[in-house]
Amino acid sequence: MKPYKKLIVLFLTCLLFSTCRKSEPKKLIEKPVQKASKNTIPNPTEKVTSFNKWRKKPKPLVSAHRGGPYKGYPENAIETFANIAKYTPVVIECDISMTKDSILVLMHDNKLDRTTTGEGLVKESTYKELQELKLVDNLGNITAFTIPKLDEALAWGKGKVLFTLDVKRGVPFSKVLDLVEEYNAVDYAAIITYRIEDAIQVHNLNKEVVISVSAGSKEALEQIEKAKLPKNKLLGFVGVRQPNQSHYENLKQAGIKTILGTLGNLDKSAQAKGNDDIYVTYIKNGANILATDRPLEVGKVLKKIKDKS
Repeated sequence: MKPYKKLIVLFLTCLLFSTCRKSEPKKLIEKPVQKASKNTIPNPTEKVTSFNKWRKKPKPLVSAHRGGPYKGYPENAIETFANIAKYTPVVIECDISMTKDSILVLMHDNKLDRTTTGEGLVKESTYKELQELKLVDNLGNITAFTIPKLDEALAWGKGKVLFTLDVKRGVPFSKVLDLVEEYNAVDYAAIITYRIEDAIQVHNLNKEVVISVSAGSKEALEQIEKAKLPKNKLLGFVGVRQPNQSHYENLKQAGIKTILGTLGNLDKSAQAKGNDDIYVTYIKNGANILATDRPLEVGKVLKKIKDKS
C-alpha cells in the first residue's frame, strides 16, 4: 500500500473511533446509591428553616453548591436536595434559568448538553420539551430525575431547608421574587447578587427578602454601606479564598453574616490532604456559612462543632 493511502486509512480509522466514542450511551442509574456513607451522620431532626431565626443564634451552616450533587444525584434536582437534607441542616444553593415560554426552572448552564439528556439552549426550549429529558449526574450517569421548576423546589423546601437562589443572566429578579412571595418563602429563600446595583434592585422589589452580596473586599463593604442596605437582610459572600481576620471583624461589626466559598481550591486542598478539620478553622476565622462542593463531608465536621457547643 502506498504511503499516502496508508495515511488516508489511518485518518478514517481515527475518525470512526472518535465518532463511536462520542455516541457511547451514558449509563442509566435508576436508584442512586449514596457512596459517601462513611462521611455522613444522619440527623433528620435538626433543621434550619428561617433566616431570621438563624440570625438571632447563628450556628455554622453548610451551603450545598448547586444542591449538593454526588454519584446518582445530579445538580439542581429536588431529589439531590433531599439527599443532603437527610444528613445535615443545609442551605441549598441552586440556579434559576428561564424557558422559552417563561417558566422558571433549576438549571446552571445556558445549554442542556452537560446536565441532561438533551441538547441546545434552555431559553430556546419550552418547559414541555424539558420535561421529556432526564438529568445527568456529574459523572455522566443518566438518572430517573427530571428538571424541576422553581415553584416545585420552593414548595418542597418549606420547613426543610434554606435556599440561596442564583438568578442567571436574562432572568428577571421580579419574576423570581413573584414566586418567592407566592410561596411565602421570603424568610427561607435568599437572592444571590453579584453587583451592588442588583442588590439595590432586589431590595427595592422586596424589603424583607434576604440578599447575598459580594463582600470580599474593603471596597465592596464601602459600596454596601453607601447603598444603605439593611445589614440584617444581608449575607456577605467573601469569595473563594480566606479573607484576613481584620476583614471578617469589619463585617462582624457591620452586622453582616458571612459566606465563604470553599468550593474549588479550598475543597480540593482539604480532600487531597485528607484534612477535613480545616473547615473548623474557616468557621473559627469568621465564616458563618461554608459554600461547598462537599456538603456531606463538611456537614459532618460542622456537626462536631455544634455537639461541642
